[in-house]
Order: sequence, then C-alpha cells, then structure tokens
Amino acid sequence: MNDDSNIISRRTFLRYTASMAAMAGLSTVLPTYAFANLKDRDILTPQGPDNVIDLTIGKMPKSIDGKEGEAIGINGTVPGPIIRLKEGQDVLLRVTNNLDEETSIHWHGIILPFQMDGVPGVSFDGIAPGTTFEYRYPVKQNGTYWYHSHSGLQEQLGHYGPLIIDPADEDPVEYDRDFPVVLSDWTFENPYKVLANLKKSEGYYNYQKRTLGEFFKDAKQKGMGTALKDYLSFGKMGMSATDLADTTGAMYTYLMNGRGPQSNWNALFEKREKVRLRFINASAGSIFDVRIPGLKMTVVQADGQNVKPVPIDEFRIGIAETYDVIVEPEDEQAYTIFAESLDRSGYARGTLAPQEGMEAPVPELRPRPKRSMKDMGMKMDMGGMDMKMDQGHQDMDMKGGNMDMQMSKIKPPVKHGPDTHGIGAAAIAQNQFDRLHEPGIGLGNDGRDVLVYNDLKSLKPNIDKRDAEREVELHLTGNMERYMWSFDGEQFHEVDGPIDFKHNERLRLTLVNDTMMEHPIHLHGMWMELENGNGQYNPRKHTLLVQPAQRISALITPRDKGRWAFHCHILYHMEMGMFRVVQVSDENGNIY
Repeated sequence: MNDDSNIISRRTFLRYTASMAAMAGLSTVLPTYAFANLKDRDILTPQGPDNVIDLTIGKMPKSIDGKEGEAIGINGTVPGPIIRLKEGQDVLLRVTNNLDEETSIHWHGIILPFQMDGVPGVSFDGIAPGTTFEYRYPVKQNGTYWYHSHSGLQEQLGHYGPLIIDPADEDPVEYDRDFPVVLSDWTFENPYKVLANLKKSEGYYNYQKRTLGEFFKDAKQKGMGTALKDYLSFGKMGMSATDLADTTGAMYTYLMNGRGPQSNWNALFEKREKVRLRFINASAGSIFDVRIPGLKMTVVQADGQNVKPVPIDEFRIGIAETYDVIVEPEDEQAYTIFAESLDRSGYARGTLAPQEGMEAPVPELRPRPKRSMKDMGMKMDMGGMDMKMDQGHQDMDMKGGNMDMQMSKIKPPVKHGPDTHGIGAAAIAQNQFDRLHEPGIGLGNDGRDVLVYNDLKSLKPNIDKRDAEREVELHLTGNMERYMWSFDGEQFHEVDGPIDFKHNERLRLTLVNDTMMEHPIHLHGMWMELENGNGQYNPRKHTLLVQPAQRISALITPRDKGRWAFHCHILYHMEMGMFRVVQVSDENGNIY
C-alpha cells in the first residue's frame, strides 16, 4: 500500500474512533484532536445520563511570560477548558461561582432558549457568589464557538474558553488533527482603571501618534495642501489618523491559548497531515491579522458555519469572530502562527511543529497604518495624488494613502442626511461605503491573498428564502473625546425600551458605522445572514466586523422569542453604552 493510501486509511480510522468516543461521552483526549500542552481537566465532554459538565469560576494566579498576576479562571485555567459537545445532545452545564461578586457565562453564537443565554439583567439574574446555576439546552448546531462572562469587565481578566460542537452527521471538513487557537489580550492593570484612563483621554494608550516628520513626509507624497487638509480634518474630528485601537500593546500582552509571545504555544503535526486550526478571538479590545508564513490557509468555517473553502494567506479576525482553517505542511519543519494586532503594537504567536518546543522565525511587526479621509465618511480627494492605471487589471494605485482599490469593485457612496443623533455622536459618516470587498486598514498592499467578507459563501443554502418585509437601521455612534459609545447617539441607559423584532418575520438589519473605528457587532439568539451578493448562500454570522464609514446589511429571521443582547464586542465600548436589547415577541407581545 502506498503512502497516500496509508494517510487515507489513518484519517478514516481516526474519524471513526472520534465519532464513537463522542457518542459514548468519553472525557479523554481523542487521537484526532491531538491538542498540545493539555491535561485531562482541559477538555470536557458531557458525562452520565444527563450529559453533565461542571464548571467552577474563581480567582487564580496567572503567569504571563514570567510576570505574575491574578486572573478569573474556569476550572483553574485561562482560557477555560475546551468544552466539546455533540450536535443533537441535551446538555446540563452546572456553573458554580466562587468569586465574591456576581458572574455569568454566555454561550457565544449558540442558539438556545433565551433564559439560558447568560446575560444578567436581560435573560437571567446572574450567578450570585457561592451559588450554582444550571444551564440546560438542546444542542442544535455544530462548529467552533466560545463562551465568556457577560458580567462587568470579567472577560478582560481571563473569563473565557473555547466551545466545539461536533456534527451529528459526517463532517464535510476533512482533517487529521484539531487545535483551538484562542487569541486574547491581557493587562496587569485593573480593567476598571483602564476604563478610567480611557475616559480621561481617548488616546491614553496610543503611543503611535503622528509626528512632525511624518507630516512633512505626507506633504511630500500628497502635496502640502492635501496633507494639511487631511491633518486639519482629523483635528476637527478630535481624532488622530493613528486612532486605531483604544487599548494597545502599551498595556497589553497578546496571548495565544493563554500564553504570551515568549512562551511559545505548540501545535504538533506529522508530515502531509491536514491540520484544522480553530481560531477564536476572545479579546476584550484587540483585532488581529493572522498568517502562517510558509503555509497557505484554507478557510472552511466562519462563526461556526461551514463555508465554501477559500485559500488565503492572511485574514483579519474581529473580536468574538471565529474562523476555521486547514493547513497541510509538506515539510517537517516549524511554522510560526502569527497574530498581529491591527494597530501593529504587538502580537500573539505560537508554533506549528513536528516536535514539542520547536520555533520558527517570528515576522517583524509591519508599520502601523493610518486612517484615511474615507474612514471619516468623506469622499476621497484625488488632488495631489499620483495615480496610475493598469489596463490589464484596472487597479488604481493611490500613493497618497491606504486606498488601494479595484476599479471594478468601486461603488458610489450613500449620502447621508442631517445629523439627528445628539451629543452621543461626535460626527456622522456623510458618505457611507460598501466595504465588503476591502480587507481592512493596513491589509492588501503587500501581495498576500487576504480574506474579505465577499469571499464567504455558505456551504448550504439558507432555509428562509423570503425577501425582507421591513428594515431596521441602526447607526454605530461614539464620542472619542468623551469616551461615549452608543447606537443612534443614545447610550444604553438613555433608551426608552428594546428594539422590537416580530417572531418569524423576515427583516433586514442595516448597520451604519458613523465612527472612525472598527466595531464587532454581536447579536444574540439568531443568525445574521450577511448580504454579500451570494443570495441564498449568503454566510450566516453571529458577529459582524463593521469598518469605519461602512454600510452593511444582513437578513434575519427571529425564530426564538425572548430578550436578546445586541452590542459591540469591544468590552469597553459595551460597558460605556454601545448595547441594546432586542425583544422578539409574537403578535400579542408575548416573549414566551
């Protein structure tokens, strides 16, 4: 039998053993998972006739690259243990709170009864100190998800973990090994002190502001008039072109599966295996750009939903998003898994290797990008820019900034009316852009194939084929100088009531980003079918990363009645008011 036959035979065997073990409810490490650096306590599967998993939340010491701090752990680990469920199970997750404050667990991206969603004040009362809460729900889906606290700023302290659900039927994705890669950010500062600092000064942690020398460099490239207009426009907005993230590497250490860059988390493989990497962004405030130098990645799943495979070199992962990729190392060598922060102030990294402890070269951080006039919702000023047209591809190369585009993809901006959003909105995007074809600021200019939202196409058609019956439009608004964040200019404590969705209606949710920052917007309890031109194959997502001045829409069918949280997943933005409640009720107003 040749080598190829041996690989196919081994893969089939591993799939069979994994499936049988999952059905039997085993809690041991299965061969096909092959997780590195894990103990038995780190992987939990349901036990006994009631499919029980026990979780305990408490404080614990946490060492990050040799420096000691205090974290909130789950079963004594940060991230919490890998919870591995099976589609079709009814599960009971018993959560005990050993903290001296209220806590909670939200099952991110999981469709379940709203009383089990885990948001204090919205779907339940929270878990009081010294008590145990029982989450009971049927598992109706499969894929890569995660779980985290929805109480205060506990998530910043380590209260999160990966959740993997194996399909009831055969998995359409073939792989030999399976690794969750949890990306996160860690600070040794008290998170509430961090928030207080941000309220004092919006650029408190931004150590990468533009310099006088950079102004003259911009003037040389764009022309003095254009450069001066650019700088004055940002000054009028009370922002800097380098306001890329509120919380940065100035106070963060970026983690991969709980380890800092110096600690080198390892994932093991054998030559010519298919390795599945399940990327989860569990950060409080950090967006990452992920690549593995020397390896092509194939995206097979987004937010737990299977998509048509997309070969890429790099992808941006917003906070709370998940992406599953397949890699196939041809050589027995080490490869760096590199997750660079959007603002280029730091990185998380690990190593994919044939042996424990190996390392590969770590790429240098790229220069930090700058915001453009387009990010302010302004039409792009062509004056002073050196443009050249390539007739073969119709590429427009604008040397004046971060504006590389394909002419065939340019769509006219949507012009907005007068601002009616109040003091909670420092400005509005006068022009709103379709940016689904754009990889995002700082990406796409170096020859790498970068994933864009337009690339995502569901593997199976969506069930509801109706057109939208109505539209709900919400603006993402903020005032950076006051550090106020909101929807439609109103912080959560200022709104009169919930956003009303009708049970089983078909609606279009349109989001307009009036700020100059990316916002990962998460809707609990239902899927958002991103309208990216794929019709019935539009991808289903639980979190949408909305770029500055972007207008983005998704179709929704609210199938589960109840009260559902809807918010920005930048933890500090949610805490400062970018949060709403969506209430799904029947024609009589009932939510049960």
